[in-house]
Amino acid sequence: MPTLTHAFTTTDAPRRGRWKNSAWYRLLRHRMAVIGFVFCLAALLMAGFADVLATHNPERTRIRDAFQAPSPAHVLGADHLGRDIWSRVVYGSRISIGIGVATVVLTGVIGAAFGLISGYFRRLDDPLMRVMDALMAFPGVMLAVAITAALGPSAVNVVIALTAVYVPRTARITRASVLVVREMDYVQAARALGAGHTRMILRHILPNSLGPLVVQLTFVFAYAVLSEAALSFLGMGPPPPTPTWGNIISDGRDYLREAPWICLYPGLAISVTVLGLNLLGDGLRDVLDPRMKVTQG
Repeated sequence: MPTLTHAFTTTDAPRRGRWKNSAWYRLLRHRMAVIGFVFCLAALLMAGFADVLATHNPERTRIRDAFQAPSPAHVLGADHLGRDIWSRVVYGSRISIGIGVATVVLTGVIGAAFGLISGYFRRLDDPLMRVMDALMAFPGVMLAVAITAALGPSAVNVVIALTAVYVPRTARITRASVLVVREMDYVQAARALGAGHTRMILRHILPNSLGPLVVQLTFVFAYAVLSEAALSFLGMGPPPPTPTWGNIISDGRDYLREAPWICLYPGLAISVTVLGLNLLGDGLRDVLDPRMKVTQG
């Protein structure tokens, strides 16, 4: 029996060693990243199960319930038209987080493509980066406002505007990673063995450039949620009566003294979501960047 136990111990030791050296283990040991993940998961679950969590129709008005304080009938109170704030916040998460997810996907695909092309093909580096620099010359919110003002208020146009704002930043970060990876010995060896451009990019360069890109996209998600709220607050997001966190706050700004709960709870939803994304992004940066010390619990 001692021999058998010893055999299991020696067999499992390398497996445990690989697990402790993995990025997943270090991420789970990063307390701030775990807290951020919990916040993000809560926001995603709220958006995904809005039909189940909502207690009222978020667009239905009941004038007799106008400005009703938080109560069993309206858990988070009602707005100036008697609409349930909890239901509007829950359904608003679908639009706000949905716009954030769409922005992240488009920004990741387009920004990574520009960064890979610019960093790998040196002849295209200068013209592509000058275009990115021109877009980055404009303040992000002002550029988004200009694009949505030209295209009109809608969720799709907000995604287009935010993608145009964050693609240049993502492209430059990807390009910086590609410039380093393309000079690595294993890339030079693959090139010497006759690997084509497509194989080099997809097999060797892109997988080894994903770390900074993933970290950047978590921050883009947070920026997109904030920017969507700002655009909706200014009336350039999805038009009413569709609830978003930004236009719920906009509806309640004239009633802060009489009914502060109209602005308070969507503001808290934005704060918790953005805080969670930033904590998760910081944790991913610590885990994926070997130069940084991981904060462990």
